[in-house]
Amino acid sequence: MSPVSIWVRGARPRTLGASVTPVVVGTAAANEVVPWRFVAALLVGLGLQIGVNYANDYHDGVRGVDTAERIGPPRLVSSGLASAQSVLLAALACVFVAGVAGLALAFATTLWLVPLGATAMLALWLYSGGPRPYAELGLGELMVFLYFGVLATAGTAFVHAESVPAAAWWSSAAVGFLAVAILVANNLRDIETDAAAGRRTLAVRLGDRRTRALYRACVVAAFLVVALGVIAEAIDEGIGITPWALLAFGALPVANRQVIAIAGAQGRALIGVLVGTALLQVVFGVLLAAGLWIGRT
Repeated sequence: MSPVSIWVRGARPRTLGASVTPVVVGTAAANEVVPWRFVAALLVGLGLQIGVNYANDYHDGVRGVDTAERIGPPRLVSSGLASAQSVLLAALACVFVAGVAGLALAFATTLWLVPLGATAMLALWLYSGGPRPYAELGLGELMVFLYFGVLATAGTAFVHAESVPAAAWWSSAAVGFLAVAILVANNLRDIETDAAAGRRTLAVRLGDRRTRALYRACVVAAFLVVALGVIAEAIDEGIGITPWALLAFGALPVANRQVIAIAGAQGRALIGVLVGTALLQVVFGVLLAAGLWIGRT
């Protein structure tokens, strides 16, 4: 592989929609677009997600918990495609970009974004780093829900409108549940190798059958949250955005394919479920954003 393709692979581009989707949905929920803030929010999201991917690669590589038997794509450090030091520098560079963009947004809105951004960077590092990585405590899914769901979506709405509409809050939960589904599919694929390496992720703790059930619950929850949000806004505001937010249900065929696939997928077939779930979140997010935007205009 060329040097560029090595680093692109390490960034895990097929799942980067997890950082783009909340920015798109949060912008639509705000019903207000400040172009440079949209770009800055994208840089924060992508910088943090690519940064955590590189940091995870670095930590697992130097700790020796990545093995040649893992089913997913080869990691940069453990496979020898890149040195540990260069992967660490790449992670820090991504965090730096996210930090600069975040500071610009903070100075334009409120400095309270600075400590929130600091917690996001700390969460990035501690996912698989530090003395007790929280991914191995079964807390990875919770943190993904908070940072790539609630904070990313509601935070994007805030930097545009300098307030967080109700639609941004319930939309953030829907986006978060699908972000969790992506991680659940990833960890389901790696149950055997993670268990052998001593990594007690939530999937390892739950086991194969209950992890699959958790995946289905997350997908269902995303659509349920939209339905409940629509009902709540209809009660509170009359018609409001309600008919249009239901456009998100146009992603049901994509969701149905993944729910059916995960029931029997094993080994490398779970890579397809992972990629399909990432696609589901993007389709769901685009349709939800379109509904929110149309309903607010």
